[in-house]
Amino acid sequence: MSGSSVLQLLIYMTALFALAKPLGVYMARVFQGDSPLNRAFAPIERGLYRLSGVNSEQEMHWTAYAASMLVFNLLGALTVYALQRMQGYLLLNPQHLPNVSPDSAFNTAISFATNTNWQGYAGESTMSYLTQMLGMTVQNFVSAATGMAVLVALIRAFTRRNADTIGNFWVDLTRGTLYILLPLSLILAVMLAGQGVAQTLQPYATAAVVAPLTYEQTKSSADGQALLDAAGKSLTENVKVSEQTIALGPVASQVAIKQLGTNGGGFFNANSAHPLENPTPFSNFLEMLAILLIPAALCHTFGSMLGDSRQGWAMLAAMTLVFIPLALLEIQFEQAGSPILASLGLEMNPSQLQSGGNMEGKEARFGIVNSAIWAVATTAASNGSVNAMHDSFTALGGLTPMWLMQLGEVIFGGVGSGLYGMIVFAIVAVFVAGLMIGRTPEYLGKKIEAFEMKMASIVILVPPLLVLGGTALAVTLELGRASIFNPGAHGFSEVLYAFSSAGNNNGSAFAGLSANTPFYNLVLGIAMLISRYWLAVPVLAIAGSLAAKKIVPVGPGTLPTHTPLFVALLIGTVLMVGALTFVPALALGPVAEYLETAGTP
Repeated sequence: MSGSSVLQLLIYMTALFALAKPLGVYMARVFQGDSPLNRAFAPIERGLYRLSGVNSEQEMHWTAYAASMLVFNLLGALTVYALQRMQGYLLLNPQHLPNVSPDSAFNTAISFATNTNWQGYAGESTMSYLTQMLGMTVQNFVSAATGMAVLVALIRAFTRRNADTIGNFWVDLTRGTLYILLPLSLILAVMLAGQGVAQTLQPYATAAVVAPLTYEQTKSSADGQALLDAAGKSLTENVKVSEQTIALGPVASQVAIKQLGTNGGGFFNANSAHPLENPTPFSNFLEMLAILLIPAALCHTFGSMLGDSRQGWAMLAAMTLVFIPLALLEIQFEQAGSPILASLGLEMNPSQLQSGGNMEGKEARFGIVNSAIWAVATTAASNGSVNAMHDSFTALGGLTPMWLMQLGEVIFGGVGSGLYGMIVFAIVAVFVAGLMIGRTPEYLGKKIEAFEMKMASIVILVPPLLVLGGTALAVTLELGRASIFNPGAHGFSEVLYAFSSAGNNNGSAFAGLSANTPFYNLVLGIAMLISRYWLAVPVLAIAGSLAAKKIVPVGPGTLPTHTPLFVALLIGTVLMVGALTFVPALALGPVAEYLETAGTP
């Protein structure tokens, strides 16, 4: 690994940490009702409450909070579904794109409502401008704000004693959107547009190709069937190509919130590898920074709202100590290239590694290092966007982002959902520590009892069940195997990656799997739905239970949860769950593929 590779990662992490703390403190003030932007946005906030009939002073029991979240997200999913099914009849469709099929519309609606943003379609040839803006972009905002609302309710529960309420969902949702996501997205969208990211409502453009070409193709009828001659042979025709269509649209506004909200759904099929979605190395750095910015900053929000910044630093340290080694490994795996090259006598010396290695599926303007860092950041953050095709990574290079998702998307994780998932792991860690010393476990002054552990068990066990169960179902049924075009271990890896992505609300894909089929649209949609809400609701149940408890004073037997020892215990808990659960499946996929390419019998 070259020194420049380490330097690029160091610059990225330095910029991330420099921005995370002030943003985290600001977000804490927002959710505590003391935002510096109150003078500008408070009238808008009050107007929204009046318009929607919300009493912002009335707090909710955790069941009412959860019910409000579920109803709001259901209405969002239904809206996105309806927009797709009717887009052929609606405005802002300059390319006259037809209505989306029912199964694809179902999958996409669930995907964007759950902050997963899995895409089984090509955006530029499937979705109208109206669907992209009113459907996808709006859900990018509110699904991210929903995750932050659940997190804030959980943090609030630790600060209360003998309370029946955990806050107001509508207030938390509104403040997260209005004071945090909107201003940040506006700033980033302007910066991206300045770098050349498209932002227009004009129809697609056409341009003359540099070298016109002529090719032969089969003639087809209006319904797409091949036309045959009297002898039953296909009729052909010569086609001359002298111009190409350049897809445009309101791209920058969607890209900004897709990255900041850890959504990941791209305007174009190539996502952030597309030159009009991510044109320059600087736009790439901005987007990559935006992916981890809010998840990292929320650690400081956590400490600030608790009144103990050390707790936030402990969470951030645990995430970073897992992220950096995996990022370095990913860079090394991709710079080394495929082991099969060595067997062909194509070994590379250190100078070649800086510009060589595995460049398949990567953009030359970003190179291996920025592609590798992005791959780790996007799968650590439950983001799902890509600037390189993960299906073209080396076997071990594909294993790293896959395993990051399988850890539960808690290493930074999604906006809100990553940190509340990590807090659940912290609850499990203090419970394990309590068992070792024979003491009732406590976390942040609240006793952890049977109910909290039952809910924590649901949060930890549901994603592996969805991932492994879904993968087993897909490779067992002919409907699932029919979409696997790559034989052997790599084909299995594609299926495992797809369910790892859906079962952890990530959204990225290996892309070699033909997933836009009724089977995968339905099964992956169900996995995304369960993974989002069967985790969020138990987290809110934990919040309700903790808020009702008294605060236990710190005593001689209290486990400090801000020390290096606890950080190590928390990391060990996260890694052991991921390692023990998924090692057998990984052995059948990327590990077996690596052994094949390495020439191991």
